[in-house]
Amino acid sequence: MRVVVVGATGNVGTSTVRALVEDPAVEAVVGLARRVPSARVDGVEWRQADVRSSDLASHFRGADAVVHLAWLIQPSRDLDTTRAVNVDGSARVFEAVAAAGVPALVYASSVGAYSAGPKDRLVDESWPTEGIPSSFYSRDKAEVERLLDGFEEAHPDVRTVRLRPALIFKRGASSEIRRYFAGPLLPSPLLRPELIPVVPDVPRLRFQAVHSLDVGEAYRLAVTREVRGAFNLAADPVLDPQELGRLLEARPVPVPAGLLRGAADVSWRLHLQPTPAGWVDMALGVPLMDTTRAREELGWRATHSSGEALLELLGGMRDSAGEDTPPLEPRAGGPLRLRELFTGVGRTAA
Repeated sequence: MRVVVVGATGNVGTSTVRALVEDPAVEAVVGLARRVPSARVDGVEWRQADVRSSDLASHFRGADAVVHLAWLIQPSRDLDTTRAVNVDGSARVFEAVAAAGVPALVYASSVGAYSAGPKDRLVDESWPTEGIPSSFYSRDKAEVERLLDGFEEAHPDVRTVRLRPALIFKRGASSEIRRYFAGPLLPSPLLRPELIPVVPDVPRLRFQAVHSLDVGEAYRLAVTREVRGAFNLAADPVLDPQELGRLLEARPVPVPAGLLRGAADVSWRLHLQPTPAGWVDMALGVPLMDTTRAREELGWRATHSSGEALLELLGGMRDSAGEDTPPLEPRAGGPLRLRELFTGVGRTAA
């Protein structure tokens, strides 16, 4: 089996490549990325490609499956750029899959594609995927879901899978996640549980997480097993203020949702951090996901708890951890994070 992974160098891409090369059924892995790593990985052929402009079909010909992971979270202040990659780039990937005659397509959707839903029960994959309107990330994920609906209708012969994971963490992605969501002004040494005395107890602040390596395994299963459709991915337990307090040995303190959103909005507008308030709206809006279908049909199990994944992320942020790919490189922000400051927080692509 020959598999092409689009967006192979990021948080999920590196985990997916790792899972695929360890599978005896996968004979060749082609990793496509806008910036190709200098380091060699046994079993992986790296190729440079940009989903906005490259001839993707030429890379896809002869593949048994294409895994589409390429996505921009930053620049949050340039929505034309993020949409060009996220929505238009996805459309180009889907068109190239059809043109190249690839028999299977696996796409990286997200919990962020879901419409607002319950926090007191779990929903399955039939929950509407219209997104959270105030979040550009959620809007883009929802729009690509519609593109994929059209692709499935036009190409029923292509086995199409969409995975919808919760928040995805691992130590090797810590520096990237810090750059994308916290920015250069957050002192890494402060990210110790003993230095986090309180957590915000916000109504509806209940969310799910999953380890990146477990998500990579889900992509391997989606590639190698004859499954179709959507699959939710999340680990236990649900992370709410009480569980976060237990993990961090911190005290939940009631905070109005409006205050949390306002703080995010003001600090983003002042260029103090790169995360607009739509991310708060999405966190408080999207439902909790039921992963029964992934367990029963995909054969997937989370091997890390959500708490383990979160603590691993915080430890990696504290230690400036990363991996040897351009997006995950710990020094990608420049010496003393100066590149992040000089290029504008949330203004340029990472």
